[in-house]
Amino acid sequence: MSATPATPVISREWHLVARPEGWPKPEDFALREVELPEPGEGQILVRNVHMSVDPYMRGRMNDVKSYIPPFELDRPMDGGAVGEVVASRAEGLAPGDHVLHGLGWREYAVVDARRTVKVDPAAAPLSAYLGVLGMPGMTAYAGLLEVASFKEGDAVFVSGAAGAVGSQVGQIAKLKGASRVIGSAGSDEKVRVLIEEYGFDAAFNYKNGSVAEQLHKAAPDGIDVYFENVGGEHLEAALSALNPHGRITVCGLIAQYNATEPQPGPRNLAQLLAKRLRMQGMIVSDHEALRPQFFEEVGGWLRSGELKYRETVVEGIDHAVDAFLGLLRGENTGKMIVTL
Repeated sequence: MSATPATPVISREWHLVARPEGWPKPEDFALREVELPEPGEGQILVRNVHMSVDPYMRGRMNDVKSYIPPFELDRPMDGGAVGEVVASRAEGLAPGDHVLHGLGWREYAVVDARRTVKVDPAAAPLSAYLGVLGMPGMTAYAGLLEVASFKEGDAVFVSGAAGAVGSQVGQIAKLKGASRVIGSAGSDEKVRVLIEEYGFDAAFNYKNGSVAEQLHKAAPDGIDVYFENVGGEHLEAALSALNPHGRITVCGLIAQYNATEPQPGPRNLAQLLAKRLRMQGMIVSDHEALRPQFFEEVGGWLRSGELKYRETVVEGIDHAVDAFLGLLRGENTGKMIVTL
């Protein structure tokens, strides 16, 4: 086994210790010290440099059947992470290499090498592989181009547009020839970022009034694509604003994740029928075939400066839960990253 001189034997990792009722609380989690096993054949030991917190993780805290298994109680949580190889018993990976993998929420991880992707810190900052070049970026790319069947000239509305996914959706739509891109966000500062930095044609703060009225003002000729990250009032407003044969990609419904009672659906679902709309949920792992095209096209836009991104960085594994709770409250602009 190849290893650095001082291979660690102890790590800290976050465990879910109680299933949240409504909004998660700090006491639902525990940071625990564990002994690290030796890597087996085909495995590597990784020191995590950055880890991701994402909205979908809230659903995994509930003990319900879904597209991904729930977190187990008193076991380490997981999620996207990028780190440096410390020790290796796998061909093609050596100490000092950097990999993207799925065992976040911990300082060190023993990972099957076949479940990692080698990344180049010289091509992009390591944290970018968790955001604009990672799962959120791929979600935006596939959700807009494949699921929503975006075509040049479409008018696009994105809810939660200042987040890691929404900010990329709007910019990709502009780069691909959208006639108009509108975003909603939860603060006036985020609205400013959408217009001045990301090039949205219009944006509004959904806390400043009726979503339907603000959307109509921003898109008087209607919209052709709605990228759904929020749910609730946003979906009802979008159904009214969509033009015939419009498409909806349902990526997330963050407004409902912490609800303790069933939430009412849109009152205007008849619009789906009258306008012949298409509404489709998406899971990013269904679109792996697009990954080479995604890396090539988005990587090119990043190098040229045409695509911009922001990160909200929280320092230290001790504050990982704080970062996650802040994400659910909308305290991030762009991708929420925990730097270890």
